[in-house]
Amino acid sequence: MICKEDFAVIQALHQRGVYQKDIAAELDVHPKTVSRALQRQGAPNREWAKRGSKLDAYKSRVDQLLSEGVWNAVVILREIRAEGYEGGYSILLEYIQPKRVLRPSQATVRFETEPGKQMQSDWGEVVVEIAGQMRKVYFIVNALGYSRRFHFWCTDSADAEHTYEGLVRSFEYFGGVTEEVLVDNQKSTVLQASNTGSPKFNERFVDLAGYYGFTPRACKPYRARTKGKDERMVGYIKHNFFVRYRRFASWAHLNQLAEQWLKEEADPRLQGTVKEVVAERFEREKPSLKPLPAVRYDTSYLEYRQAAWDGYIEVRGNRYSVPAALAGQRVTVRIGLDGLLRIYQAETLVASHTLKDRREGWSTLPEHRSEMWKHTLPQVEQRALAVYEEVL
Repeated sequence: MICKEDFAVIQALHQRGVYQKDIAAELDVHPKTVSRALQRQGAPNREWAKRGSKLDAYKSRVDQLLSEGVWNAVVILREIRAEGYEGGYSILLEYIQPKRVLRPSQATVRFETEPGKQMQSDWGEVVVEIAGQMRKVYFIVNALGYSRRFHFWCTDSADAEHTYEGLVRSFEYFGGVTEEVLVDNQKSTVLQASNTGSPKFNERFVDLAGYYGFTPRACKPYRARTKGKDERMVGYIKHNFFVRYRRFASWAHLNQLAEQWLKEEADPRLQGTVKEVVAERFEREKPSLKPLPAVRYDTSYLEYRQAAWDGYIEVRGNRYSVPAALAGQRVTVRIGLDGLLRIYQAETLVASHTLKDRREGWSTLPEHRSEMWKHTLPQVEQRALAVYEEVL
Protein backbone atom coordinates (compact mmCIF):
# COMPACT_ATOMS: atom_id res chain seq x y z
CA MET A 1 0.00 0.00 0.00
CA ILE A 2 1.31 3.41 -0.99
CA CYS A 3 1.37 6.49 1.23
CA LYS A 4 0.81 10.19 0.48
CA GLU A 5 4.50 10.69 -0.32
CA ASP A 6 4.38 7.83 -2.85
CA PHE A 7 1.36 9.37 -4.56
CA ALA A 8 3.15 12.69 -4.86
CA VAL A 9 5.97 10.91 -6.74
CA ILE A 10 3.46 9.09 -8.95
CA GLN A 11 1.68 12.33 -9.80
CA ALA A 12 4.91 14.19 -10.57
CA LEU A 13 6.29 11.44 -12.83
CA HIS A 14 2.94 11.00 -14.60
CA GLN A 15 2.80 14.72 -15.38
CA ARG A 16 6.30 14.44 -16.93
CA GLY A 17 5.01 11.68 -19.24
CA VAL A 18 6.67 8.69 -17.59
CA TYR A 19 4.96 5.37 -18.34
CA GLN A 20 2.98 3.83 -15.49
CA LYS A 21 5.01 0.59 -15.60
CA ASP A 22 8.21 2.64 -15.20
CA ILE A 23 6.67 4.56 -12.28
CA ALA A 24 5.73 1.20 -10.71
CA ALA A 25 9.28 -0.06 -11.16
CA GLU A 26 10.61 3.13 -9.54
CA LEU A 27 8.40 2.65 -6.46
CA ASP A 28 8.66 -1.17 -6.46
CA VAL A 29 4.87 -1.62 -6.68
CA HIS A 30 2.50 -3.25 -9.17
CA PRO A 31 1.49 -1.13 -12.18
CA LYS A 32 -2.19 -1.52 -11.20
CA THR A 33 -1.39 0.19 -7.89
CA VAL A 34 -0.15 3.21 -9.85
CA SER A 35 -3.18 3.11 -12.11
CA ARG A 36 -5.66 3.01 -9.18
CA ALA A 37 -3.83 5.85 -7.42
CA LEU A 38 -4.16 8.06 -10.50
CA GLN A 39 -7.85 7.19 -10.83
CA ARG A 40 -8.66 8.05 -7.19
CA GLN A 41 -6.28 11.01 -7.24
CA GLY A 42 -4.70 10.15 -3.90
CA ALA A 43 -3.33 7.49 -1.58
CA PRO A 44 -5.84 4.93 -0.24
CA ASN A 45 -7.62 5.75 3.04
CA ARG A 46 -6.49 3.56 5.94
CA GLU A 47 -9.81 2.73 7.48
CA TRP A 48 -9.67 -0.28 9.70
CA ALA A 49 -12.82 -2.11 10.62
CA LYS A 50 -13.42 -2.13 14.34
CA ARG A 51 -13.23 -5.56 15.91
CA GLY A 52 -16.04 -6.61 18.14
CA SER A 53 -15.42 -7.07 21.87
CA LYS A 54 -16.53 -10.02 23.96
CA LEU A 55 -17.93 -7.45 26.35
CA ASP A 56 -20.28 -5.84 23.80
CA ALA A 57 -23.17 -8.17 24.54
CA TYR A 58 -22.85 -7.52 28.29
CA LYS A 59 -22.35 -3.76 28.38
CA SER A 60 -26.01 -3.12 29.10
CA ARG A 61 -25.79 -5.48 32.09
CA VAL A 62 -22.64 -3.72 33.32
CA ASP A 63 -24.38 -0.34 33.00
CA GLN A 64 -27.33 -1.70 34.97
CA LEU A 65 -25.05 -2.84 37.80
CA LEU A 66 -23.31 0.54 37.84
CA SER A 67 -26.65 2.31 38.09
CA GLU A 68 -27.47 0.11 41.10
CA GLY A 69 -24.34 1.30 42.86
CA VAL A 70 -22.15 -1.74 42.14
CA TRP A 71 -18.75 -0.31 41.17
CA ASN A 72 -16.46 -3.14 42.19
CA ALA A 73 -15.09 -4.59 38.94
CA VAL A 74 -14.43 -7.99 40.53
CA VAL A 75 -18.06 -8.26 41.62
CA ILE A 76 -19.31 -7.17 38.18
CA LEU A 77 -17.00 -9.69 36.51
CA ARG A 78 -18.44 -12.46 38.66
CA GLU A 79 -22.01 -11.44 37.74
CA ILE A 80 -21.53 -11.29 33.97
CA ARG A 81 -19.46 -14.48 33.90
CA ALA A 82 -22.39 -16.23 35.49
CA GLU A 83 -24.40 -15.03 32.48
CA GLY A 84 -21.89 -16.40 29.94
CA TYR A 85 -19.22 -13.70 29.56
CA GLU A 86 -15.92 -15.29 28.47
CA GLY A 87 -13.75 -12.20 28.26
CA GLY A 88 -11.10 -10.96 30.67
CA TYR A 89 -10.93 -8.56 33.60
CA SER A 90 -8.86 -5.90 31.79
CA ILE A 91 -11.49 -5.26 29.09
CA LEU A 92 -14.14 -4.81 31.75
CA LEU A 93 -11.95 -2.46 33.77
CA GLU A 94 -11.20 -0.30 30.70
CA TYR A 95 -14.94 0.03 30.09
CA ILE A 96 -15.76 0.95 33.71
CA GLN A 97 -12.86 3.32 34.37
CA PRO A 98 -14.10 6.34 32.32
CA LYS A 99 -17.52 6.01 33.96
CA ARG A 100 -16.22 6.41 37.51
CA VAL A 101 -16.57 10.18 37.29
CA LEU A 102 -20.33 9.58 37.17
CA ARG A 103 -20.28 7.70 40.46
CA PRO A 104 -22.29 9.57 43.10
CA SER A 105 -19.93 10.89 45.75
CA GLN A 106 -20.52 9.83 49.33
CA ALA A 107 -20.02 12.96 51.34
CA THR A 108 -18.47 12.33 54.71
CA VAL A 109 -19.58 14.35 57.71
CA ARG A 110 -16.59 14.88 59.98
CA PHE A 111 -17.21 13.26 63.33
CA GLU A 112 -15.63 15.06 66.25
CA THR A 113 -15.29 13.29 69.58
CA GLU A 114 -15.36 14.68 73.08
CA PRO A 115 -12.14 14.84 75.15
CA GLY A 116 -11.10 11.39 76.36
CA LYS A 117 -13.80 9.68 74.32
CA GLN A 118 -11.99 7.76 71.62
CA MET A 119 -8.62 6.50 70.43
CA GLN A 120 -8.26 5.19 66.87
CA SER A 121 -5.78 2.43 66.03
CA ASP A 122 -4.28 1.30 62.74
CA TRP A 123 -1.15 -0.35 61.27
CA GLY A 124 1.24 0.85 58.56
CA GLU A 125 4.39 -0.66 57.06
CA VAL A 126 7.59 0.48 55.37
CA VAL A 127 10.94 -1.03 54.38
CA VAL A 128 14.03 0.60 55.92
CA GLU A 129 17.58 -0.31 56.89
CA ILE A 130 18.09 -1.68 60.40
CA ALA A 131 21.52 -2.80 61.57
CA GLY A 132 22.78 -2.80 57.96
CA GLN A 133 19.93 -4.92 56.55
CA MET A 134 16.75 -3.93 54.73
CA ARG A 135 13.82 -4.91 56.94
CA LYS A 136 10.06 -4.59 56.74
CA VAL A 137 8.89 -2.45 59.63
CA TYR A 138 5.33 -2.61 60.95
CA PHE A 139 4.22 0.38 62.96
CA ILE A 140 1.02 0.74 64.99
CA VAL A 141 -0.43 4.26 65.15
CA ASN A 142 -2.83 5.22 67.94
CA ALA A 143 -4.43 8.67 67.69
CA LEU A 144 -6.65 10.51 70.17
CA GLY A 145 -9.85 11.63 68.47
CA TYR A 146 -10.19 14.97 70.23
CA SER A 147 -6.68 16.43 70.43
CA ARG A 148 -5.22 14.56 67.42
CA ARG A 149 -2.18 13.67 69.51
CA PHE A 150 -0.81 10.31 68.39
CA HIS A 151 1.81 7.74 69.29
CA PHE A 152 3.40 5.05 67.16
CA TRP A 153 5.59 2.04 67.89
CA CYS A 154 7.67 0.06 65.39
CA THR A 155 8.21 -3.69 65.44
CA ASP A 156 8.74 -6.72 63.21
CA SER A 157 5.21 -8.16 63.38
CA ALA A 158 1.61 -6.94 63.29
CA ASP A 159 0.10 -9.94 65.07
CA ALA A 160 -2.26 -9.86 68.05
CA GLU A 161 0.37 -9.68 70.78
CA HIS A 162 2.20 -6.81 69.10
CA THR A 163 -1.13 -5.03 68.60
CA TYR A 164 -1.89 -5.26 72.32
CA GLU A 165 1.64 -4.14 73.19
CA GLY A 166 1.28 -1.14 70.90
CA LEU A 167 -2.01 -0.14 72.52
CA VAL A 168 -0.54 -0.42 76.01
CA ARG A 169 2.52 1.63 75.05
CA SER A 170 0.27 4.37 73.69
CA PHE A 171 -1.83 4.43 76.86
CA GLU A 172 1.39 4.82 78.82
CA TYR A 173 2.61 7.55 76.46
CA PHE A 174 -0.64 9.52 76.88
CA GLY A 175 -0.75 8.82 80.60
CA GLY A 176 -4.30 7.49 80.52
CA VAL A 177 -7.01 5.51 78.72
CA THR A 178 -9.89 6.67 76.50
CA GLU A 179 -13.48 5.50 76.92
CA GLU A 180 -13.32 3.50 73.71
CA VAL A 181 -10.80 2.25 71.17
CA LEU A 182 -11.77 2.09 67.48
CA VAL A 183 -9.96 -0.55 65.41
CA ASP A 184 -10.11 -1.87 61.88
CA ASN A 185 -11.24 -5.44 61.24
CA GLN A 186 -7.84 -7.14 61.51
CA LYS A 187 -7.96 -10.63 63.08
CA SER A 188 -5.84 -9.55 66.05
CA THR A 189 -8.84 -7.62 67.33
CA VAL A 190 -11.94 -8.64 65.33
CA LEU A 191 -12.68 -12.28 64.54
CA GLN A 192 -15.87 -11.57 62.61
CA ALA A 193 -16.87 -8.17 61.23
CA SER A 194 -20.47 -6.97 61.17
CA ASN A 195 -22.50 -4.30 59.39
CA THR A 196 -25.01 -4.26 62.22
CA GLY A 197 -22.59 -2.97 64.84
CA SER A 198 -22.16 -6.30 66.66
CA PRO A 199 -18.75 -7.68 65.64
CA LYS A 200 -17.16 -10.68 67.32
CA PHE A 201 -13.97 -9.48 69.00
CA ASN A 202 -10.83 -11.48 69.73
CA GLU A 203 -11.08 -12.91 73.26
CA ARG A 204 -7.74 -11.47 74.38
CA PHE A 205 -8.63 -8.05 72.96
CA VAL A 206 -11.81 -8.13 75.05
CA ASP A 207 -9.69 -9.13 78.05
CA LEU A 208 -7.35 -6.19 77.39
CA ALA A 209 -10.33 -3.85 77.08
CA GLY A 210 -11.73 -5.04 80.41
CA TYR A 211 -8.35 -4.69 82.11
CA TYR A 212 -7.90 -1.06 81.00
CA GLY A 213 -11.58 -0.17 81.15
CA PHE A 214 -12.26 0.85 77.54
CA THR A 215 -15.03 -0.22 75.19
CA PRO A 216 -13.84 -1.94 72.00
CA ARG A 217 -15.28 -0.57 68.75
CA ALA A 218 -14.78 -1.75 65.16
CA CYS A 219 -15.27 -0.03 61.81
CA LYS A 220 -18.03 -1.36 59.62
CA PRO A 221 -16.66 -3.43 56.72
CA TYR A 222 -15.46 -1.30 53.78
CA ARG A 223 -15.91 1.84 55.88
CA ALA A 224 -12.31 2.44 56.95
CA ARG A 225 -12.87 6.20 56.53
CA THR A 226 -14.65 5.97 59.90
CA LYS A 227 -11.20 6.17 61.48
CA GLY A 228 -9.76 8.57 58.92
CA LYS A 229 -7.98 10.63 61.58
CA ASP A 230 -5.71 7.69 62.33
CA GLU A 231 -5.20 6.67 58.70
CA ARG A 232 -4.00 10.20 57.90
CA MET A 233 -1.43 9.81 60.65
CA VAL A 234 -0.12 6.63 58.97
CA GLY A 235 0.58 8.66 55.82
CA TYR A 236 1.98 11.53 57.87
CA ILE A 237 4.52 9.18 59.51
CA LYS A 238 5.52 7.60 56.20
CA HIS A 239 6.05 10.91 54.45
CA ASN A 240 7.68 12.72 57.35
CA PHE A 241 9.43 10.50 59.90
CA PHE A 242 10.50 7.79 57.45
CA VAL A 243 11.67 10.38 54.95
CA ARG A 244 13.86 12.10 57.52
CA TYR A 245 15.17 8.84 59.02
CA ARG A 246 16.00 5.92 56.73
CA ARG A 247 18.71 4.00 58.62
CA PHE A 248 18.66 2.72 62.18
CA ALA A 249 21.25 0.96 64.30
CA SER A 250 18.65 -1.29 65.97
CA TRP A 251 14.95 -1.63 66.74
CA ALA A 252 15.55 0.18 70.02
CA HIS A 253 17.25 3.02 68.14
CA LEU A 254 14.29 3.23 65.75
CA ASN A 255 11.73 3.56 68.55
CA GLN A 256 13.94 5.99 70.44
CA LEU A 257 14.04 8.30 67.41
CA ALA A 258 10.28 7.82 66.96
CA GLU A 259 9.49 9.16 70.44
CA GLN A 260 11.97 11.99 70.00
CA TRP A 261 10.33 12.96 66.70
CA LEU A 262 6.86 12.82 68.30
CA LYS A 263 7.88 15.28 71.00
CA GLU A 264 9.86 17.61 68.72
CA GLU A 265 7.77 17.53 65.53
CA ALA A 266 4.35 15.91 65.89
CA ASP A 267 3.16 17.26 69.24
CA PRO A 268 4.08 20.95 68.59
CA ARG A 269 2.48 21.00 65.11
CA LEU A 270 -0.51 23.15 64.27
CA GLN A 271 -3.30 20.72 63.39
CA GLY A 272 -5.00 21.81 60.17
CA THR A 273 -8.58 20.81 60.99
CA VAL A 274 -8.97 22.16 64.52
CA LYS A 275 -6.45 25.00 63.95
CA GLU A 276 -4.73 24.38 67.28
CA VAL A 277 -1.34 23.18 68.46
CA VAL A 278 -1.74 19.48 69.24
CA ALA A 279 0.16 19.58 72.54
CA GLU A 280 -1.95 22.48 73.81
CA ARG A 281 -5.22 20.82 72.82
CA PHE A 282 -4.07 17.60 74.52
CA GLU A 283 -3.70 19.46 77.82
CA ARG A 284 -7.46 19.98 77.76
CA GLU A 285 -8.06 16.33 76.92
CA LYS A 286 -5.67 14.79 79.44
CA PRO A 287 -7.92 15.30 82.54
CA SER A 288 -10.66 13.29 80.76
CA LEU A 289 -8.48 10.19 80.33
CA LYS A 290 -9.03 7.27 82.69
CA PRO A 291 -6.08 6.37 84.96
CA LEU A 292 -3.75 3.51 84.09
CA PRO A 293 -4.03 0.30 86.15
CA ALA A 294 -1.43 -0.28 88.87
CA VAL A 295 -0.02 -3.37 87.12
CA ARG A 296 0.76 -3.46 83.41
CA TYR A 297 -1.19 -5.92 81.23
CA ASP A 298 0.87 -8.94 80.15
CA THR A 299 0.91 -8.80 76.34
CA SER A 300 3.18 -11.83 75.89
CA TYR A 301 2.15 -14.88 73.86
CA LEU A 302 0.01 -17.26 75.91
CA GLU A 303 0.33 -20.97 75.15
CA TYR A 304 -0.05 -24.33 76.90
CA ARG A 305 2.28 -27.33 76.84
CA GLN A 306 2.39 -30.88 78.15
CA ALA A 307 5.70 -31.52 79.88
CA ALA A 308 7.34 -34.74 78.68
CA TRP A 309 8.43 -37.47 81.09
CA ASP A 310 12.04 -36.39 80.65
CA GLY A 311 11.18 -32.98 82.13
CA TYR A 312 11.19 -30.86 78.94
CA ILE A 313 8.62 -28.89 76.94
CA GLU A 314 8.88 -28.04 73.25
CA VAL A 315 8.52 -24.39 72.20
CA ARG A 316 9.14 -23.09 68.67
CA GLY A 317 11.37 -25.94 67.60
CA ASN A 318 13.51 -26.17 70.73
CA ARG A 319 13.20 -27.88 74.15
CA TYR A 320 13.28 -26.25 77.58
CA SER A 321 13.56 -27.89 80.99
CA VAL A 322 10.91 -27.73 83.72
CA PRO A 323 11.10 -28.85 87.37
CA ALA A 324 11.11 -32.64 87.65
CA ALA A 325 7.87 -32.61 89.62
CA LEU A 326 6.05 -31.25 86.55
CA ALA A 327 7.02 -34.12 84.24
CA GLY A 328 3.88 -35.35 82.50
CA GLN A 329 1.83 -32.34 83.61
CA ARG A 330 0.22 -29.46 81.69
CA VAL A 331 1.90 -26.06 82.13
CA THR A 332 1.21 -22.50 81.01
CA VAL A 333 3.80 -20.85 78.80
CA ARG A 334 4.21 -17.11 78.25
CA ILE A 335 6.60 -15.87 75.57
CA GLY A 336 7.49 -12.22 75.93
CA LEU A 337 8.11 -9.97 72.95
CA ASP A 338 11.62 -9.57 74.37
CA GLY A 339 12.31 -13.30 73.93
CA LEU A 340 11.86 -14.30 77.59
CA LEU A 341 10.11 -17.65 78.07
CA ARG A 342 8.24 -18.06 81.36
CA ILE A 343 6.69 -21.32 82.55
CA TYR A 344 3.85 -21.37 85.10
CA GLN A 345 2.08 -24.03 87.11
CA ALA A 346 -1.33 -22.49 87.76
CA GLU A 347 -0.37 -18.89 88.68
CA THR A 348 3.09 -19.72 90.03
CA LEU A 349 6.21 -18.98 87.98
CA VAL A 350 8.33 -22.15 88.07
CA ALA A 351 10.98 -21.52 85.38
CA SER A 352 12.37 -18.87 83.02
CA HIS A 353 14.45 -19.34 79.88
CA THR A 354 15.70 -17.14 77.07
CA LEU A 355 14.38 -18.31 73.70
CA LYS A 356 17.09 -20.04 71.69
CA ASP A 357 17.39 -21.13 68.09
CA ARG A 358 17.05 -24.87 67.62
CA ARG A 359 20.65 -24.96 66.35
CA GLU A 360 21.83 -23.80 69.77
CA GLY A 361 20.53 -26.95 71.42
CA TRP A 362 18.22 -27.58 74.34
CA SER A 363 17.98 -25.14 77.24
CA THR A 364 18.50 -26.82 80.60
CA LEU A 365 18.54 -25.25 84.06
CA PRO A 366 20.97 -27.14 86.38
CA GLU A 367 18.52 -27.25 89.29
CA HIS A 368 16.00 -29.08 87.11
CA ARG A 369 18.48 -31.81 86.22
CA SER A 370 19.75 -32.32 89.76
CA GLU A 371 16.17 -32.70 90.94
CA MET A 372 15.49 -35.18 88.15
CA TRP A 373 18.58 -37.22 89.00
CA LYS A 374 17.42 -37.62 92.59
CA HIS A 375 14.29 -39.30 91.29
CA THR A 376 15.88 -41.40 88.57
CA LEU A 377 19.28 -42.62 89.91
CA PRO A 378 19.09 -46.19 91.36
CA GLN A 379 19.29 -46.41 95.14
CA VAL A 380 22.30 -48.43 96.38
CA GLU A 381 21.70 -50.59 99.44
CA GLN A 382 24.12 -49.83 102.25
CA ARG A 383 25.37 -52.61 104.53
CA ALA A 384 27.41 -52.55 107.69
CA LEU A 385 30.97 -53.95 107.47
CA ALA A 386 30.10 -56.51 110.10
CA VAL A 387 28.18 -58.48 107.44
CA TYR A 388 31.38 -59.09 105.48
CA GLU A 389 33.31 -60.02 108.64
CA GLU A 390 30.83 -62.84 109.30
CA VAL A 391 31.53 -64.26 105.86
CA LEU A 392 35.22 -64.37 106.53
